[in-house]
Amino acid sequence: MQISQLFNYPVKSCKGNKLSTMEIDGFGPKWDRRWMIVDPDGRFITQRQVAEMGQIGVTVSSDRVCFDYHSEKIELSMIEAQGQKDERLVTVWQDKLSGNRIHHPVNAWLSQKLGREAQLIYMPQETVRQVDLEYAQLGDRVGFADGFPFLIISEASVEFLAEKVGYPLDVQRFRPNIVMSGCDAFAEDQWRQIQIGDIVFDLVKQCSRCVIPTIDLKTSQKQPEIMQAMLKYRKQGTKVMMGQNALHRGEGCITIGQEVKIIR
Repeated sequence: MQISQLFNYPVKSCKGNKLSTMEIDGFGPKWDRRWMIVDPDGRFITQRQVAEMGQIGVTVSSDRVCFDYHSEKIELSMIEAQGQKDERLVTVWQDKLSGNRIHHPVNAWLSQKLGREAQLIYMPQETVRQVDLEYAQLGDRVGFADGFPFLIISEASVEFLAEKVGYPLDVQRFRPNIVMSGCDAFAEDQWRQIQIGDIVFDLVKQCSRCVIPTIDLKTSQKQPEIMQAMLKYRKQGTKVMMGQNALHRGEGCITIGQEVKIIR
C-alpha cells in the first residue's frame, strides 16, 4: 500500500493543489487552510453557500500567494497575504477565534467572483485552534479546516462510488490530503494508526460528508446522484461517511509512492 496522491488547500473551500511532496508542520500539511474567506460578520464562507469557490485556484510560494479564476489572476506578496492582527473574531462552525485581516485589492476581486462581500483572513503561526478533545490530545491544533488537519481516503473507495454512480469521480471532490492505493474499498474505515516514513497518523473519526462532493469540479453544478449513492452505500445513522479524519504525530515530508504501513 502506498501514497498515490497528495493535496493541500491553502484557502478553505477553494481549489486544491496536487503535490508530489508534502511538507508537514505543526498545523498539518504546510499552508493547508491557513487562509479563509469570511462575510462582513466574520462567518466563514464555503462551497456550501457559493459553489463557485471551487473554481478559484490558490498557489503559495516562498514569497507570493497567487489567486486565479479561469484566465484572471491576482497576486499578493507573502507579507501582504499574512495580513495584520485584528481583535475582531471570525467564526468556523462553533469556534470563534482571531485571524489576521488582509487589506488588499484581493478582497474586492474575491467579492466580485463570489457575488457577495468577502474578506480574506490568515491564521498566524501563534494561533492554536484546539482539535476536539473527544478525538485529540491537548495541544493538537488545526488551521481553518472543518475540524482535523488531515483527511485520508483510498482510491478504491472513490472507485467503488464511481461505479455505483456510473461515471468517473475525481478524488478531489472529497478534498483529501492523502490518497492511498493498494487496498480494498473502505479499508481505511478499519485503520486506527498508520505510519508513512517517520510520521505516524492517528485515524480518529470517519468523515461525515456534506453536499461538497456532489459539486462538479469544472462546472460547479451539483450532481445529486452522488449523494444518493452515498446515502445508499455509506449511510451510518443519519450521516454518510467517506474517508478518515486524522491527526499527525511528527513533522517532516511525505511523497507520492511512499509505503504506508498499518500499525493498528
